[in-house]
Amino acid sequence: MVMATEYGYGRGYGGWDGSGERRRLPAGLRAPLEGRSWREYGYVLLSLPMAILMFTYAVTMVSVGAGLLITFLGVPVLAAGLAGCRGLGALERGRARVLLGVEVDRPEPLRMKGRGPMAWMGAVLRSGASWRHLLYAFVQFPWAVFSFVVAVTFWTYGWALLTYPLWFWVFPVWAGQDGLQLYGDETHAVYLNNPFEVTVTALVGLLFTMATPWIVRALTTVDRVLVGTLLGPSRLGARLVELESDRGVVIDTAAADLRRIERDLHDGAQARLVALAMDLGLAKEKLTEDPRAAALMVDSAHGEVKTALQELRDLARGIHPAVLTDRGLDAALSAIASRCAVPVVVDVDLPARPVPAIEGIAYFTVSELLQNVSKHAGASRATVDVWRVEDRLMLQVIDDGVGGADTSAGSGLAGLAERIGAVDGILVVDSPGGGPTRVTAELPWRAV
Repeated sequence: MVMATEYGYGRGYGGWDGSGERRRLPAGLRAPLEGRSWREYGYVLLSLPMAILMFTYAVTMVSVGAGLLITFLGVPVLAAGLAGCRGLGALERGRARVLLGVEVDRPEPLRMKGRGPMAWMGAVLRSGASWRHLLYAFVQFPWAVFSFVVAVTFWTYGWALLTYPLWFWVFPVWAGQDGLQLYGDETHAVYLNNPFEVTVTALVGLLFTMATPWIVRALTTVDRVLVGTLLGPSRLGARLVELESDRGVVIDTAAADLRRIERDLHDGAQARLVALAMDLGLAKEKLTEDPRAAALMVDSAHGEVKTALQELRDLARGIHPAVLTDRGLDAALSAIASRCAVPVVVDVDLPARPVPAIEGIAYFTVSELLQNVSKHAGASRATVDVWRVEDRLMLQVIDDGVGGADTSAGSGLAGLAERIGAVDGILVVDSPGGGPTRVTAELPWRAV
């Protein structure tokens, strides 16, 4: 580009403008020459032999397997046929990825109940993905024939008609001339005597050539749908895997909470109560011998009781605060904000109270985010906003701290994101270096 400018190529020469950048052709003129169009055309051409292979294999294996069901050989043949269709489906996903740029995930794996060949055959026959691959083999064949005929017809006629004027020079016999006349004034005269025919034919060929890539693109759109729908994971299967993962997260979170409560009880209130019992025992022994010392020990024990009660209140608040149950999210978040190390403005705008599960997750999300603000953000102020958008509960915590928060660093934000994801929620962290930090959580809305 720089060389073209240096050598004096002005605006409009060879597609260059004065800024040294090539002007892009319109999409209609660019499409016949684009690599994408040729890859899609190649996909359509390869679809026919692949469809013939898959259709023949599927029909043969299903027919033989169904015919042998009266014997013990029918089930293994059917299972092998379905497994082969899954293998061919993997090849089709790879072809779609290379030529169409379609990324289709692998279907859900086989769920074997036990080990051995019988368990494998049962898993293959029970798998919905196996039968979807078989259906693809049947559906793809007629569609591949149709798309192959349409694409080849338009492509062949388009380029043949577009190059029709060259026939007068290269193939004069086909142009209605006697003998092979490659050069000279006679061929030129033939072209001049048929200008309308040649021009109209070339224009029709140009239209066909320009339309062919878009027709092929429309055909491959159907292929994209077929591959994604029949050869990828089903929505139900993906949802099942997601629910299993969420269930694991919930179980791990509950176990972690139980361990935290046990640790807090053991290291905090329980240790203080043990020390309190020992102090009271010593005070009881000193009561008759040294009443003054016993009174001092009882006074110290009284202070320990107050501290233990405060720790128990904090622990109970960490499990489920009474203010949240009694007065709702607004009052509970205001209580959290009052204990934060920086000034916090809370704005809760909800038409009704959400169900206790969602309300509790929202409460603990804001609680942990404000703890992060107090401990790590270095902020001077923060805001908490909670509102409802259609069927989603939105909450946002913003601070003017140093930023740099990241959920991928294995911090508390990562665990918070997992907990929110377990109920089909989303946690988004926007925290550039230097701040500010904006954390947005989205939870499903279910009212009481």
